[in-house]
Amino acid sequence: MLVLVAPGQGAQAPGFLTPWLELPGAADRVAAWSDAIGLDLAHYGTEADADAIRDTAVAQPLLVAAGLLSAAALGEVAPGAVAGHSVGEITAAAYAGVLDEVAALKFVRARGLAMAEAAAVTETGMAALLGGDPEIVLPHLEKLGLTAANVNGAGQLVAAGTAEQLAALAAEKPEGVRRVVALKVAGAFHTRHMAPAVEVLQESVRELTVRDPEFTYVSNRDGRTVSTGAEIMTRLVGQIANPVRWDLCLENFKEQGVTTFIEVCPGGTLTGIAKRALPGVRTLALKTPKDLDAARELIAQSAASAGPAQA
Repeated sequence: MLVLVAPGQGAQAPGFLTPWLELPGAADRVAAWSDAIGLDLAHYGTEADADAIRDTAVAQPLLVAAGLLSAAALGEVAPGAVAGHSVGEITAAAYAGVLDEVAALKFVRARGLAMAEAAAVTETGMAALLGGDPEIVLPHLEKLGLTAANVNGAGQLVAAGTAEQLAALAAEKPEGVRRVVALKVAGAFHTRHMAPAVEVLQESVRELTVRDPEFTYVSNRDGRTVSTGAEIMTRLVGQIANPVRWDLCLENFKEQGVTTFIEVCPGGTLTGIAKRALPGVRTLALKTPKDLDAARELIAQSAASAGPAQA
């Protein structure tokens, strides 16, 4: 079974959209999206520096646009399941047909602005912990007042909280944790610090046309499959103030019999986790259009191995 996934905030890098805009029709498509949401996606994806694209209000729509552009470049694909990490859930929802592309970008633009405003109240951030036993790490985070905002599986957990709390974590790593790596995000996402943004997004959703997903959609909330568009949108709104359980999404993929795992642009982070958590599964990260042929080959292999009844 083929799983198509989309990365979350922090995966962006200066200039990462440049080669994708060289594909036929891509520049026009991105220009239309930019007009629709009032944000120059091409500028931020090609010319802006790391600080500029670290801005939550910029990074989130930029990531969704890149994910949709790269997924479309694959051609007609019918994955066995789709999912995204954090803001990548919106990319996955759009790919599954829950929202059209413009609606998804308008929603993520509203999300990014609301979360940036919430983040501005207090200086907060996030840091990845590499290694360590959750039974030791989680109580340590609680002691410092931090939240386990992303439980990613394969020995990776992300803590979120105030700048002071994160500094204390860096100075006093839990036993067994090899490294604490600050993430390229501008807030403590998926924690109580994002609660003010939830109400804003609840209003935004009322203006959207929502459909049920065309493909199996796996939610960050609890790793479960969600079959209605209304429930997906409810979860997308609430998820900004609650932890991402990517570990449970991975468990769902296992139960469904995943054999192929492809991460859309800017791929890499989720593929790295999958290589450790899903041994034996074929993985590929779309970083540039040069990766498309290899991805199409994996998709064809997955369809062939599924057989006529499932392909």
